[in-house]
Amino acid sequence: MDSEILLEVKDLHVEVDGREILHGVDLVLPAGETHVIFGPNGSGKTTLLMTLMGFPRYKITKGQLIFNGKDITHVPLDERARLGIGISFQRPPVVRGVKLREMVRSSLRAKDDKGLINELAKKANMTDFLERDVNHGFSGGEIKRSELLQLLAQGPDMVLLDEPESGVDLENIALIGSLINELLEKKHPIRERKRGGLVITHTGHILDYVNARTGYVLCHGRINCTGDPRDMLETIKHNGYQECVECPRKI
Repeated sequence: MDSEILLEVKDLHVEVDGREILHGVDLVLPAGETHVIFGPNGSGKTTLLMTLMGFPRYKITKGQLIFNGKDITHVPLDERARLGIGISFQRPPVVRGVKLREMVRSSLRAKDDKGLINELAKKANMTDFLERDVNHGFSGGEIKRSELLQLLAQGPDMVLLDEPESGVDLENIALIGSLINELLEKKHPIRERKRGGLVITHTGHILDYVNARTGYVLCHGRINCTGDPRDMLETIKHNGYQECVECPRKI
């Protein structure tokens, strides 16, 4: 396999609670690139990310996942995190009794570096939240910044972002875009980047702040077409997802 390929998804079929949700998904994510997945609610977008992360509820019945040249199809979640996969949830849980500082410290992979934690928290405008329980009483934008702070600490090779603009006001969206760009090494030329990103978006607003190279439309558990993300977003805005299902570029 080409060493520049970060992720390859081959004919992925996934069941949740005995019901098949994904029906043969194929995609390739090269290192250094950001790809975006569009799709209506209930189309399987979150199922795909949860499967890539390795949550046990999402059962792979057919297909293969290759990450950095390694078959991770049956690798457990904790090992995938150690291999360099990180995720930001659309609706992260509240974690009572665990301070955000401790969560960030654990994300640093056993590096107990108070100075680095404070530096990262400052970037995410989360310094005042470090001694609070994770996500407890946080606003939508604060929760997203908390998630991105933890990902900055983890420094994963592949970043999975489930609707990063969801629940975020205008005051926070620019900062969230900036944090994502730092995570994905956007300040470097693409050939120098080692990380890749797979972003789910329903509204497409995040594309005003984070450039993506390739877009996919996922409908009814299948990728129906692929192309330029901004062109696809304009089509979706004007014609809805049915136009994408019937698209002549359908793969």
